[in-house]
Amino acid sequence: MAISPGPAEAAHVDAWLTDMDGVLVHEEQAIPGAAEFIDTLRRLDLRFQVLTNNSIYTPRDLRARLLGSGIDVPEECIFTSALATASFLREQRPGGTAYVIGEAGLTTALYEAGYTLGSREPDYVVLGETRTYSFEAITRAIRLIEGGARFIATNPDVSGPSTEGTLPATGSVAALITAATGRQPYYVGKPNPLMMRTALNRIDAHSEHTVMVGDRMDTDVISGLEAGLRTVLVLTGSTSAAAVETFPYRPTRVADSIADVVEVVEERRRSD
Repeated sequence: MAISPGPAEAAHVDAWLTDMDGVLVHEEQAIPGAAEFIDTLRRLDLRFQVLTNNSIYTPRDLRARLLGSGIDVPEECIFTSALATASFLREQRPGGTAYVIGEAGLTTALYEAGYTLGSREPDYVVLGETRTYSFEAITRAIRLIEGGARFIATNPDVSGPSTEGTLPATGSVAALITAATGRQPYYVGKPNPLMMRTALNRIDAHSEHTVMVGDRMDTDVISGLEAGLRTVLVLTGSTSAAAVETFPYRPTRVADSIADVVEVVEERRRSD
């Protein structure tokens, strides 16, 4: 499927948001056109953020991983669900406390947001992604929530890919905790448009002049739509061309891959 236009795009574009997995990379492998897309944004001096619901890694970690795949993304241009969660909690309850199930990407973000981490009457239980979910940690989280801690999760993704097959992710563990406590978490990451708005604020961009590129209709496209952005769906990830028509909403454009979006960036720049 060649890139297909959607509704008229009158307003100029001066900023881009893009998902990472399924758009720029598969596991550790760059998707053809990804490096060129980032290089084009930088060459044209366009503001951008690479977004990911993965809360395991810090932006510095992710920059190194992307660079190993041949994609040069500055650290400050990477925005994770962990950073979005830390920003949200800092605004909601400055200097608060949290019991965290997660890895360095999440704990570092919360520390830098001024949070104290521990299990003594915390304001929040914050659940992120990890490769080492433990029964003891989940049990403690359940008891803290029963004791009055507010329940936050970085993202609702129920599974993730690995070279060995599907892995349980944050949403699956959140469902377990909800079943035990009757308490639903507040999910900060995609498809919550809050993550999009926070990313826009980081680069001082306006939704009317920003495009979101993603590979999932149920997270990337809908969160971009609800945040007021134009959207491009690429077909190199989770959503197939056939599946697009099953959703009650549409992306602004559909493209085979990020390589086609490079042409769109150039085209939009010339028209602006």
